[in-house]
Amino acid sequence: MDELLYGVAYYDEYMPCERLDEDIRMMKEAGINLVRIAESTWSTHEPQNGVFDFSSVDRVLDAMHEAGIRVIVGTPTYAVPTWMVKEHPDVLAETPDGPGRYGARQIMDIANPTYLFYAERIIRKLISRVCDHPAVIGYQVDNETKHYRTSGPNVQLRFVKYVREKFGTVERLNEAFGLAYWSNRINSWEDFPSVVGTINGSLGAEFAKFQRRLVTEFLAWQTSIVNEYKRPGQFVTHNFDFEWRGYSFGVQPDVDHFEAAKALDIAGVDIYHPSQDELTGKEISFGGDSTRSLKGTNYFVLETQAQAFPNWTPYPGQLRLQAFSHLASGADMVEYWHWHSIHNSFETYWKGLLSHDLGPNPTYDEAKTIGRDFARLSPKLVHLKKRNRAAILVSNEALTALDWFPLPGGNVRYNDVVRLMYDRLYEMNVGVDVLHPGSDSFESYDLIAVPALYAASDELLARLNRFVENGGHVVYTFKSGFADENVQVRAGAQPGLIGEACGVRYNQFVEPKSVTLKGDPFGVGEEQSGVSVWMELLTPATADVLAWYDHPHWGAYAAITENRYGKGTATYVGCLPNAAVMGKVLERAVKAAGLWGADQELSFPLIVKSGTNEAGKTIRYYFNYSDEPRAFAYPHGDGTELLSDRAVRSGERIELDRWGVAIVEA
Repeated sequence: MDELLYGVAYYDEYMPCERLDEDIRMMKEAGINLVRIAESTWSTHEPQNGVFDFSSVDRVLDAMHEAGIRVIVGTPTYAVPTWMVKEHPDVLAETPDGPGRYGARQIMDIANPTYLFYAERIIRKLISRVCDHPAVIGYQVDNETKHYRTSGPNVQLRFVKYVREKFGTVERLNEAFGLAYWSNRINSWEDFPSVVGTINGSLGAEFAKFQRRLVTEFLAWQTSIVNEYKRPGQFVTHNFDFEWRGYSFGVQPDVDHFEAAKALDIAGVDIYHPSQDELTGKEISFGGDSTRSLKGTNYFVLETQAQAFPNWTPYPGQLRLQAFSHLASGADMVEYWHWHSIHNSFETYWKGLLSHDLGPNPTYDEAKTIGRDFARLSPKLVHLKKRNRAAILVSNEALTALDWFPLPGGNVRYNDVVRLMYDRLYEMNVGVDVLHPGSDSFESYDLIAVPALYAASDELLARLNRFVENGGHVVYTFKSGFADENVQVRAGAQPGLIGEACGVRYNQFVEPKSVTLKGDPFGVGEEQSGVSVWMELLTPATADVLAWYDHPHWGAYAAITENRYGKGTATYVGCLPNAAVMGKVLERAVKAAGLWGADQELSFPLIVKSGTNEAGKTIRYYFNYSDEPRAFAYPHGDGTELLSDRAVRSGERIELDRWGVAIVEA
């Protein structure tokens, strides 16, 4: 697509009255040029086993085509109809909590052959019907797919086959996972027990990896079916989501996004975030950077909020700010979930672009300004290319391992450490890509942040050492390098192989009580220098000490170190500091890596994002994520502010309204 897509999820089947023509009129008025349909209504399309009715799809496709609105058709496989469960109750996922019960969505076993038979049939019936319709530009396979904790007998059998192929013999399996402990040793494949009750973190983590693989296979399977029907120019996408903490927060525990995205033409994402006074843009940025990094190219925001909950209803200006924030991270589509508020059932109060009265409202009126600007500026803003020199390395395996061996108190988890690092880089306007352990592009970066890489192979740690040796800069947090890829703790001094590059070692760790960093070494104030949850008692070998613990017994140990190794530098943070200290540590590394420039002279709530457009010109987005007007001196070469179409000179003062945005092309 060579233009920005501005869309909504649309469910004609949910409407309390006939209003398709009126909806389309209002969509056109708002600049909506795309709708997504069909992914939520299997029971409408197949009301009885083998009885199909696509009349609602047909009428929407015809009406949208007549109006010039494009359509993405979703495969309706994430919510199974009642007749299927009545005839085949085993399609419901059996989880560690017991057999499934009908009612909610996403309750099926995605590995169940009966479910897959019916899923393939509805996919083929639907896609073959719509693929030649001129309104259809692409397809979304399933919806926010995960494994739904499926772990019944059929999944257990497949897992045994999986580990047998991986390890070959039970002896190698027992050794890799340490199964001699508590007599968990497996002496024949036939004796392999259900993993649901295991107390062995290595075995449990491997099962979690296997469950993520089920998701990868399921999405690739659906994509292969759709690919049989899609026309040239049509695409297949999927809407990945994140760990949910009332909003999109961090790395998705149940899906390997990088592996699952390989089958897709375009990566898609659902991003939801706090709003009103809590709107920071961090979730938009993290979600966008994560999704752009999956395939190294532009992506689609297939769901984000318009109004949603009462505490998310945006202040004036915030909907515009959010929309352009998505584009600034590399999105080519912004699509709201959803067009209209629903009048019954589970998501009654998750409001759409229209409220329950289905008429205009302030959010809809603001959407109209976005639609006009998207249409006018599309040639300049579409396909933004980003070249970042900093990255953050995330790992599903490290996440799972830390779930098995949580930090004291259980309140700080892997994604908290990820966001502790990512958010600080965001606040100082450092552009970031997201890497995974199998990435072959480490050398493309000058700085890599590595949060809590608890479980990692020797090969990965050696690659990180080489990255530093060749001139790169790495910032590690605590709990990195501790265990191997099978979650077996390394027998040598910690932090394992990376201790060579970090120039530090330790063999004891404690839970801090009333511990601070001695002498406020980063100048953040003593009240900001506290250490919580975890501290490693570091002994420097060749490293310089940036901070010591201030404690009557632990004061002889280092807390944060920095070491020259080859041509580069490795920083090791051996404790959980607060945000201010982590910000200073990362700022130091950013400067050492040569990444500090004019954009970093601005900081949150003034956020800067940049890239190169199709004409080869630099596009810089400036966002004011605050409820107060802000101003700054434009630090780059002369350009044009695109929203106002006025010239901007170097050094000129740019003023942003509260929750305001400016876009400069230079």
